Amino acid sequence: MTRLTACKDAETVAQRAATHIARQLTLAREQRGIAHLALSGGNTPRRAYELLGAAPQALAELELWFADERCVAPEDPESNYLLVAETLLARAALPPERVHRMQGEAGPHEGARRYASELSQALVEADGDHADPSGLPLLDVIVLGIGPDGHVASLFPGAATLDADEHALCLGVSDSPKPPPKRITLSLAVLRAARECVLLVTGAGKADALAAMLGEPSRHVPASLLRRERLTVFADDAAAPGAPRG
Repeated sequence: MTRLTACKDAETVAQRAATHIARQLTLAREQRGIAHLALSGGNTPRRAYELLGAAPQALAELELWFADERCVAPEDPESNYLLVAETLLARAALPPERVHRMQGEAGPHEGARRYASELSQALVEADGDHADPSGLPLLDVIVLGIGPDGHVASLFPGAATLDADEHALCLGVSDSPKPPPKRITLSLAVLRAARECVLLVTGAGKADALAAMLGEPSRHVPASLLRRERLTVFADDAAAPGAPRG
């Protein structure tokens, strides 16, 4: 069952989410000696990343991954990597070899191929504790936002990417309905395999999407296809009106 925590405002969402993510990373490190965290872009998680970066002890032995990326250069204002560099990485000095950037400038399909290979080598081939029985990489925590249309990462309503092979790790997107059209995204299978997905939702403009996500699973609401028992949601009162405070 989805764990939903309602908070009074966006700042409280960021604080509660950052604390929870730090706790989960510490637990992963205690159990397996290393933690694998994947981050998304967008305005909603920015403050949470700043707070995480200010707690470097929680980021020890961390391997940092990305849930999706726009096909732009890493210094482009649209880049998810740039967002993370300006927030979390600006405060926490992670070794460069522990930051696994999606190479958006390589294009959607080549970039996806390269990232799938890197994920497989790091989590499946080299680390049996981070692969599930079917061979999918097991990320400890994936941080996601949700679009007003219910999309997560760069998996959009009704898109062919939702029907990708269950062993696909990373996918190229050439026709995103939200600009820019070319993107790279982790597959739905990888999102569902993760030990936990953490979803941050703020603003009245996301209320309908959150309600739809909590309803029946549907390809028209990709967020609803996440594994409910592995999903933790932090939402402000505007996005989750009437939900009990956690």
